[in-house]
Amino acid sequence: MSGSSFGNTIKITTWGESHGEALGVVIDGFPAGLPLCDEDIQIYLNRRKPGQSKFTTARSEGDKVEILSGVFEGKTTGTPISLMVRNMDQHSKDYGNIAHSFRPGHADYGFYEKFGFRDYRGGGRSSGRETIGRVAAGAVCAKLLKTLGVEVFAYTKSIGDIKISKFELGERDINPLAMPDSDAAKLAQEYLEACIHDSESAGGVIECVITGVPAGIGDPVFDKLDAKLAQALVSIGAVKGVEIGDGFAAAKSIGSLNNDCFELDEKGKIIKSTNHSGGILGGISDGDDIIVRAAIKPTPSISKKQHTVNEQGEELDIEIHGRHDPVVVPRAVVVVEAMCAITICDAMLSHMTDRVDYIKEFYNN
Repeated sequence: MSGSSFGNTIKITTWGESHGEALGVVIDGFPAGLPLCDEDIQIYLNRRKPGQSKFTTARSEGDKVEILSGVFEGKTTGTPISLMVRNMDQHSKDYGNIAHSFRPGHADYGFYEKFGFRDYRGGGRSSGRETIGRVAAGAVCAKLLKTLGVEVFAYTKSIGDIKISKFELGERDINPLAMPDSDAAKLAQEYLEACIHDSESAGGVIECVITGVPAGIGDPVFDKLDAKLAQALVSIGAVKGVEIGDGFAAAKSIGSLNNDCFELDEKGKIIKSTNHSGGILGGISDGDDIIVRAAIKPTPSISKKQHTVNEQGEELDIEIHGRHDPVVVPRAVVVVEAMCAITICDAMLSHMTDRVDYIKEFYNN
């Protein structure tokens, strides 16, 4: 199977299955000398691990990270960093009744047609647990970005039709839905409780704001910075749409309103008066905050009876049992954050060789 790697200067490769022995990631191309310990990564993994509220799967996993290589005496060595999380609470028997049936809304059918078989225990490589490796790698990249003055902050913007209307900085980390608006979070919890009662699930939108990225990061054609961010986010299993800046709202605007006019700040630096572009113009960062959004579909695993077809070509009705999130948005927030961190970190390191004067400045010191 190809397609398990992402990035150029920094390349990550995730491995493992939902019900296998372990999952993890190898980070190649990461520079030496960054202080790194288990806790730097564990903080991020704790934000995505299951069983933290009634709005997440009851699967009980500690998701404890193990650093297998690439770190010596508390610092990265410049060699591949290998990170692993062991699976401790697999209930493969929960999937026995759908072992040969294609679950609606899942990757089962496409996977089966591509490979001629599938791992029905939680979806195998198509499972949301694959994102453990992404989050671990994102934690490492985010730490490097912080040393460069870049911050990556994602949060739940909406669940169903319930949208945040204010931004309370610390609120994201104290409510189970990762919403920076306590009033919206309360309404969303009531909505999700109704979904659970009706054996339904919900989707939502995650927004990520990236601050401190200098102008000039990215490329003008196929490797546009927004194209790479879109690829990174759509590669997350539950994501069905991505917006940059005003996104689809720009289609309803007019040029004079959608254009961001340039001006000088008090120090003579070029800035924009507005940020409809979301911090990216022509595939290259413009120095403003980068704003991206990911649309998350409702969790496909619901206990309602659904119609499907099995591997023998027979139509039937199935009910999906086991432990599933009624909404994946809150746990996916850190996944979106991680993929943005990986993308920006890779692009910034690649930018170091974009100009001869950058190279001469480095080697002449």
